[in-house]
Amino acid sequence: MLRSYPASDDRSLSPNCRWIDLIDPDERERDMVRDGFGIAVPTMEELTRIDASSRLRAEGDTLRMSAPLLSGTETERWELAPVGFILNPKVCVTVRFVELAAFDAVATDIGNKPDIPPAEILTRLLEELVDRAADHLERGAGVVNDTSQSVFFDEPKLRQLSKETTMLRDAMRRIGQVSDRTSRVRYTFLSIGRVATFMLDRCTPRIEPDIRERLEAVRHDIASLDEFEASLSARVQLIQDAATGFISIAQNDVVKVLTVVSVVGVPPVLIVGVYGMNFKHMPELSWQYGYPYALALCAVSVIVPLLWFKWRDWI
Repeated sequence: MLRSYPASDDRSLSPNCRWIDLIDPDERERDMVRDGFGIAVPTMEELTRIDASSRLRAEGDTLRMSAPLLSGTETERWELAPVGFILNPKVCVTVRFVELAAFDAVATDIGNKPDIPPAEILTRLLEELVDRAADHLERGAGVVNDTSQSVFFDEPKLRQLSKETTMLRDAMRRIGQVSDRTSRVRYTFLSIGRVATFMLDRCTPRIEPDIRERLEAVRHDIASLDEFEASLSARVQLIQDAATGFISIAQNDVVKVLTVVSVVGVPPVLIVGVYGMNFKHMPELSWQYGYPYALALCAVSVIVPLLWFKWRDWI
């Protein structure tokens, strides 16, 4: 799909176009951009290359850039989608293969204004992308705060050990999702920062002073958000380690209880086994108080180990 601003018809592109937004373009749309502006539209394979020379390249007065941007943020699965940016004094061309809300927001904002320079359009896109990525980080920080509350401050209920373990497992799942998403946000930040720096370095002196200031603000925002992401990642790691430790403690408590029960159960089993032997001559066999004596001996053999474990503070 091809969208141009100001809008053109489906058969040709107006020379006054300042922004051409290509969404999974077909051959006809690629040919329209090449014939109208002499720009070769990159393919998906070209946009996914990770070497810097492929992502940031200057060809005369045309800058060719690419960056992985967040997609699918409305769902549980976030992905990094390659996006291409092509900028020259006449037009800004963006190439993507997924729907991105930031592009739609900028398109709605600029409408059909014919007097917006291509560099300003790209600057607006970068600003919108950074703002939305910052919102994602803030939502991730909210999840981390809620999870931290449940892990560190909610009082555990020892009689509901399995429920507490389930809660910790769910907390680790949520915090793992946040960790994965923040890593993707950081990767997007780094890519956008490289694009902004490349524009500042290579577009001089064609960029207007106010656009240069906005690009510098984008770089500063990315630097501060990167610090915030690093702090958030440290908190995520702390919560993951703590949740893992709490699960291990809970499991150790279960094993300790089972161990105490098994140890306490050994003496009465031994006593019952001894008096259950069918030998002909057993002193207590014909004793009137033999049965109560055996029961009392079993009870004492249970109580004494329990008192000893309690004294050692093992239960």
